[in-house]
Amino acid sequence: MFEQYSEIFLQIVLFQGIELKNIKTMLDCLKPKYSCYNKNEYVINFGDNFYSIGIMLKGEAIVIRENAAGNRTIMTYLKQGDIFGEILAFSNQSKWPSTVQAQEKCEVLFLSKDKIIGQCDNICSWHRILIQNFLKIISERAIMLNKKVEYLTIKSMRGKISTYLLEQSKKIGSCSFVLPLNRNELADFFNVSRPSMSREMCKMRDEGVIDFYLNAFKILDLEALKMSSDS
Repeated sequence: MFEQYSEIFLQIVLFQGIELKNIKTMLDCLKPKYSCYNKNEYVINFGDNFYSIGIMLKGEAIVIRENAAGNRTIMTYLKQGDIFGEILAFSNQSKWPSTVQAQEKCEVLFLSKDKIIGQCDNICSWHRILIQNFLKIISERAIMLNKKVEYLTIKSMRGKISTYLLEQSKKIGSCSFVLPLNRNELADFFNVSRPSMSREMCKMRDEGVIDFYLNAFKILDLEALKMSSDS
């Protein structure tokens, strides 16, 4: 039944390094659960028991956290190929702390944690690769969360933006680069509202510090950006 998702499987980080023919064999072994959700339907409800890792095969969804006062905050956006629940699945906490809601018709594949870490009856060669990929995903997510905490200590909006752009420039080795996060994801990363972040970016462009079009950015005044990153 998964023939139609072949191209999607090849793009999923969890399956990286596993040939398509072996992915199909792997799915037969893992016996995943397939579910389909309509727009605005809940994929996972707050407080649900959750013992699996979810993979977005098609569509988009949001992860929502609600505080004690009932205020809802969008924690992250899930799109095709994204994985969710990987941190919670192997913790002692069995209740889902957030809500996952479909933003359009979604198709989701759920992999049982017991099948992922359990002994493979067929001694499949892909099993070791799958576990390595899973540990890599966990490690990268932890690094991202630590980096997010660092940005929370930066008080000003311009300071957050400047620091992030400088880091991307250093990583690429150029003053021109394309951001790996879209605007919604970047605002979530900074823990700020997207409109406020966009306004500050536009101010920086008007001042001749940066230029951008969609996710393509160019640093025009490196020294000004460095000064702003300290604020």
